[in-house]
Amino acid sequence: MTDPSQGGGHPEFTDLDRLIGRTVPRSPHAQVPAPVPEDSAPEKTAPEEPAPEPEAEPPAVDGPDVDPEPESEPGPESVAAPRTGPDVTAEPDAAGVVAGTELPDGTAPPSAETAEIELPDVEDLGEELESDDAFEAALEALLLVVDAPVDEVALANALGQPAARVKAALPRMAGAYTADGRGIDLRRSGEGWRFYTRETYAPYVERMLLDGQRARLTRAALETLAVVAYRQPVTRARVSAVRGVNCDGVLRTLLTRGLVEEAGTDDQTQGTLFRTTELFLERLGLSSVQELPPLAPLLPDIDAIDDM
Repeated sequence: MTDPSQGGGHPEFTDLDRLIGRTVPRSPHAQVPAPVPEDSAPEKTAPEEPAPEPEAEPPAVDGPDVDPEPESEPGPESVAAPRTGPDVTAEPDAAGVVAGTELPDGTAPPSAETAEIELPDVEDLGEELESDDAFEAALEALLLVVDAPVDEVALANALGQPAARVKAALPRMAGAYTADGRGIDLRRSGEGWRFYTRETYAPYVERMLLDGQRARLTRAALETLAVVAYRQPVTRARVSAVRGVNCDGVLRTLLTRGLVEEAGTDDQTQGTLFRTTELFLERLGLSSVQELPPLAPLLPDIDAIDDM
């Protein structure tokens, strides 16, 4: 039996009916649509493709701007005049001159050496010390800053003056301080000159510096220091023999205070030798140990104590 959908052998089926029957299923209750001419049948259109997006411009790249070519070459009137003044952002060179600065005719730019501050020579300073007042004032300034006695030669070299002039001025200055009753005294001790507090005002200085602390040496320390001063260089054993007691602790105290110091070893006993220091002479106001007062005439000579 032939399938009616294929329209085979049935006179009522036409080519158009067969075409419609393949696309639209027939319903038993549906009416047969009117035939539509093939020329007026709607054409199937393809879906529209989306319009292409406009291409984005490439990002700007940082770099030197390239000016467009000028339409015409500028004439002489349009050429900018060169800048003659110094650039605001220019930095000065080592000599302190800004680049581009015009100097007067015949003036050479300063060099780095001449731009630095130059100190006057000692010879130039010596010309200011021709008067005695200025010379003594310069000596006073030097003596105020030294922390140890300084001799005449060192002072003369610092001032650029003859040593003979310094030797003549220092005693004159010391006499003037004493005559005026100054609080400081200029004395020669050890191997040079130095300022000292006048003895009258020493208690006030001790009160300020020591703040009530006792700075006096004990009787045992004074006796030990006297033995070292008159018998130096001397060993620890001889000091103990003179005093009759052990002096190890007292000698350590004197060493700590800087009044005595070690001076080698004894050749016979290999014991440590002790002697007084420069500070000892300064405290006593002496130039050398030869200025120590002699021992009392009733006391035996210190050299004979070793034989006792």
